[in-house]
Amino acid sequence: MPHTLSTEMLTAWLRLSMTPGLGPISAQRLLSHFSCPKAVEQCSPQQLAAHVPKAICEGLLAARGEAVTRQILQALEWALEPDQFILTPDQAQYPAQLRHTADAPTVLYAKGDLDRLQQPALAIVGARNATADGLEHASDFACTLARRGWCVVSGLAQGVDAAAHRGALQAGPTSGGTIAVLGTGADIVYPRHHAELARRILNTRGLLLTEFPLGTPARPHHFPRRNRIVAGLSHGVLVVEAALKSGSLLTAKLAVEMNREVFAIPGSIVSPLSRGPHALIQEGAKLVERAEDILDELGAAHAPAFNFTEHATQATSTTVLTGEAAAKAEPCSPVWDAIGYDPVTEDTLQQRTNMLPAILQCELLSLELNGDIERRPNGRIVRTRRRS
Repeated sequence: MPHTLSTEMLTAWLRLSMTPGLGPISAQRLLSHFSCPKAVEQCSPQQLAAHVPKAICEGLLAARGEAVTRQILQALEWALEPDQFILTPDQAQYPAQLRHTADAPTVLYAKGDLDRLQQPALAIVGARNATADGLEHASDFACTLARRGWCVVSGLAQGVDAAAHRGALQAGPTSGGTIAVLGTGADIVYPRHHAELARRILNTRGLLLTEFPLGTPARPHHFPRRNRIVAGLSHGVLVVEAALKSGSLLTAKLAVEMNREVFAIPGSIVSPLSRGPHALIQEGAKLVERAEDILDELGAAHAPAFNFTEHATQATSTTVLTGEAAAKAEPCSPVWDAIGYDPVTEDTLQQRTNMLPAILQCELLSLELNGDIERRPNGRIVRTRRRS
């Protein structure tokens, strides 16, 4: 159970967080002049005017009105339910990694297992319209990291975020688990079709986390604020796929400003979604090809201090050995090298191999029946993950 505050003190923190025009940085500056939020709440208008700018003073006085008071009562009632918490920076359960950032949230709404906030965490972010390979990379990296005790943090968005959460869940109940940071209130799941994923996260001792008050809908300007929490919770950020102008690159930039490590998975030079990771690598992000590259870079300083089941360890080892064995046993086909590592059309393969169409079709059918290649919905051919 979290260290609890008095109702009066928690009310004061909530009121501060709901003050119009008062962001986290301004709130921290305000608190440098007062002993605590309760002292701010007890100030007269004249005392406030003597210490803070006019606009902030007006916001603080407006927050004492009926509308904000109703929101506060709703939040206090919400926090009475099992596994639902309101965290403030003066509580031990408030995540230490986040507390020391310049714009740490004034209040956090948490739903699920608070222990996840005490684990070393790694964020995985990327494109909403990720490719099939990108989704597999996100899931595989998340699963391996979670099995090694790292909590996987992401934003519950479509694409890479959802794949990362699912990969962490696949690692099982004894793993590092996952935290989903929301761009909405804690009582809203966005996108709606991720409601089942959110339930799975909660049912496997994961956590939903947000700084937005209950009932807050999804808005475009909420997601950069969410992204800073994703970066702030983590020791490092892995970017899987991203366009040059994207929220994922913003998260990576925020991570750099917070002195976090940034990792990027390279991709095809012809894919627009590779430009983001490639740009990060050119700017100094660490190129990674497997989860172990991240673990080696972060080193023992952040290694999770948990004991996991022998079954989970054996499962991880078996997966690695199977992958190595599969990589050595490449198919004996003249088409194999011509396929390469990027999705390719049959016309391109025919140009590369100079095969007659009928012979090419036989070779492709043989590779497909052996599970060496697969056909994408757009008709392109790609090596399967176990062979690439």
